[in-house]
Amino acid sequence: MHAENEKDFLLKAIDAFPSLFVVISPAYRVLAARCNLSSIPDAEMVGRLCHEVFYHRPDPCADCAVKTVWETRRPAWSHRSEEISGAEKISCMYAYPLQSGTEIEAVVTMELDLPPRTRVEEQLQRSNALLRNLITSAVDGVIAADRNGKVIIFNDAAEAIFGYSVAEALEHLDVRTIYPDGREREVMRQLRSDAHGGRGKLRSYQAEVLHRDGKRIPINLNAAIVYEGGREVATIGFFHDMRETIRMKKELEKTQLQLLQSEKMASLGKLAAGVAHQLNNPLGGVTLFTKLVLEDYELPPGAREDLGRVLNDAERCRETVKELLEFTRQTRHLMRPNDVNQAVRRTLFLLKSQSLFQNIVMEVHLDEQLPAVHCDIQQLNHMLMNIVLNAAQAMKGCGALTIRTTIVPDRPWVRIEIADSGPGIPPEVLPHIFEPFFTTKDEGEGTGLGLSLVYGIVENHGGQIKALSEPGQGAVFVIELPVAPRADGDHTREQEG
Repeated sequence: MHAENEKDFLLKAIDAFPSLFVVISPAYRVLAARCNLSSIPDAEMVGRLCHEVFYHRPDPCADCAVKTVWETRRPAWSHRSEEISGAEKISCMYAYPLQSGTEIEAVVTMELDLPPRTRVEEQLQRSNALLRNLITSAVDGVIAADRNGKVIIFNDAAEAIFGYSVAEALEHLDVRTIYPDGREREVMRQLRSDAHGGRGKLRSYQAEVLHRDGKRIPINLNAAIVYEGGREVATIGFFHDMRETIRMKKELEKTQLQLLQSEKMASLGKLAAGVAHQLNNPLGGVTLFTKLVLEDYELPPGAREDLGRVLNDAERCRETVKELLEFTRQTRHLMRPNDVNQAVRRTLFLLKSQSLFQNIVMEVHLDEQLPAVHCDIQQLNHMLMNIVLNAAQAMKGCGALTIRTTIVPDRPWVRIEIADSGPGIPPEVLPHIFEPFFTTKDEGEGTGLGLSLVYGIVENHGGQIKALSEPGQGAVFVIELPVAPRADGDHTREQEG
């Protein structure tokens, strides 16, 4: 039994309770009440049905906590909400049984008001939803992970980059598995340093990540460490897929090289035209007057032989000028059936008298049954010139150069092989020789564009080129080009230059 002062305190506690406090009989009638309702005095509630007094209902509410206590003989909760002045007010009803032995004599119920959910909370919820949508729809892959490496955020763009579904990543993926060769340790080291935007930040970091099938993907990474109370709790990274950017960069470099080639050939053509004009007139005079002397004068046999040599040399000069003009004529790209053997002969004709080739033995094996190749003859000349000059420079003007043309077995293609007896190409250099601006020559001796232009020309013609080399055993360039679709008819096609 409670002492009198204890009872006084309990009664005071009930009186001080700021909300509804009611004792209800099994018939849902109010046995005692402490409600502070201004509309109905507490004493007038006694004996009345609780659902009529408080909710103006003829029957108990469906989710009535008092009803649940009578049915389960255990304490129960229920709640209701209403909007007051633009805010949602939520009230919880807690009910528990008053027992006498095993029998329930009555049920006590009390109302607990929860703080109203205001517009600020609603705006916060909307902001959180917007943030989730932004992360989900971001064009860059977004991945966040806790300190153990467990992925906690993985958006749709990350799914496209890495090949894992969102559900799969959130359930099983360890963030460390997306980095090759333990690269995640280097990323974390950079994040914790001040080198890339300050401690805890990593900006524009170039790296490679792994697709689920093992393929490496170049990315640009922006990342940050998430701190809580000065302690690292998570990391978040934004992964920008660089594959399309790299592809576009290569296309741009290719276009720039083609423009450079066109400008180079155009300049060479203008120079050749000017030189030809300056040479053709005096050569014409030399030829004309030599013939006149031979026709009009009786000369000793030795003099006539000497004038014959002058005439032959003048004709050779005029032929050289003619071939040079043909080689450099580059007004527009014309794709038509052309004789590869003729292109080889023209290139060698222009080069063999040069001082660089005086001590080089040339072996030429041309298949005279070779079908025509669908190509632009000036580009083909330029390609051959570059490879032959490279070979002569590699041999330092002394050695053997072998050029061979054949038909590719079982394919409608023509093969050109250019082999030299030079020192060969080192294994570490061989994979890079067709890259733009790659050169092993000393500064000022080469731009690194020659073989990249050759590669571009072959590729533009739908062909293939490869270099084979063993150190100390020279190098072989193998070019394969598709033949013209038909041997007869006009197959001229104009390309944009």
